[in-house]
Amino acid sequence: MPYLEGAGSVVPLPGKDLVASFRNTRNLSNTLAAPLSPEDQVVQAMPDASPTKWHLAHVTWFFETFILLPHSPDYIVFDETFTFLFNSYYEAVGARHARTDRGLLTRPSLNEVMRYRQHVDAGMENLLAHGLCDGKVKKLTELGINHEQQHQELMLMDILNLFSRNPMRPSYATTMLPFSVGFGRKNWLEFEGGLYEIGFNGAGFAFDHEGPRHKVFVKPFLIANALVTNKEWLAFMADGGYERSELWLSDGIATARAHDWRAPLYWFNDNGIDWRQMTLHGERPINPEDPVGHVSYFEADAYSRWVGKRLPSEAEWEIAAGRQMPCGNTLGSAFLHPLPAGAENSGPGQFFGDLWEWTSSPYIAYPGYRAPEGAVGEYNGKFMSGQMVLRGGACVTPDDHISATYRNFFHPHQRWVFSGLRLAEDLI
Repeated sequence: MPYLEGAGSVVPLPGKDLVASFRNTRNLSNTLAAPLSPEDQVVQAMPDASPTKWHLAHVTWFFETFILLPHSPDYIVFDETFTFLFNSYYEAVGARHARTDRGLLTRPSLNEVMRYRQHVDAGMENLLAHGLCDGKVKKLTELGINHEQQHQELMLMDILNLFSRNPMRPSYATTMLPFSVGFGRKNWLEFEGGLYEIGFNGAGFAFDHEGPRHKVFVKPFLIANALVTNKEWLAFMADGGYERSELWLSDGIATARAHDWRAPLYWFNDNGIDWRQMTLHGERPINPEDPVGHVSYFEADAYSRWVGKRLPSEAEWEIAAGRQMPCGNTLGSAFLHPLPAGAENSGPGQFFGDLWEWTSSPYIAYPGYRAPEGAVGEYNGKFMSGQMVLRGGACVTPDDHISATYRNFFHPHQRWVFSGLRLAEDLI
């Protein structure tokens, strides 16, 4: 896949070479957008998604708004209207264009957005070349780099959703994805009960909600060393899993019925026999050994009840994942699709990469958490209501954007995320 070759691995870790890290992150966004036509980049498939053009502009707005305007006296604003058009949710910055209407922004053109990126890139590189001694600029730049990496993943999520709605079922990738065969054997990892420490407390970058590091008590537990597969999910479906209300949370079964869920998102069955799915490689048959993806928390919870297990808490997940190297099938692998357990490029136990993993934990603040002051304090803290934590990263996550303490979060009904699940159970 030439346009993604080495995509993730070329990005230096923020702090080692901030200018190179900034430049490579910005270039990667352009590379990810390159296979798309201008028409592809303006359409908004659904309210939760955003057009690629908007993503490219918004991450640029972030650097302009939070770094260049306050810290670079010589910087000239590219276009005053962009403050309104490309603000996402920062109340402290001012009014913004409605999220649901981002797909109506035929203007500014894609060419103008790319000129905006070039203008801000020049301003940032000039500032960084003379301002690395400024700790606040460095910290904000690291946040901006990681923010753009989040949007790189969102761009691919949103393009898959858009292409899935096109009757042509187009492929984003330029090469076909071969069927992979796993060589791993699913078993259980055992952990003793007691006090453990979780959360970030080290060198390098972390989002504010990853700390403070704190102690948690867990009971003895078992956790699977692999993700649930398509084959296992097909058995759940065959046993009436989507119809059996006793397996579901009340909100879950109501949502499943309201939207007529009968299979994971992007699965379809034209002939009544063979399930196929939409991927970033276009339409392809279901590989039974692949991890099942694009399932909601409600579906993951129902499946775990059906099999007589449960989802791990985020503390249990971090305890188990903390013993593994943070590597696996992420964006730099260039597969853009989850791989079977044990396949080449699939990390130990699939804890990192392949699919974000639903946990049973609500997204709330850790003990002692305080949101940062100012507008950037709106980044995470104000979303700590009604969402669930996912862990581990996915096949579309930039390589150096994953860690054992990273906390992702989505609403329990959302399925366009590259999300899957692993099982856990109490050890009695």
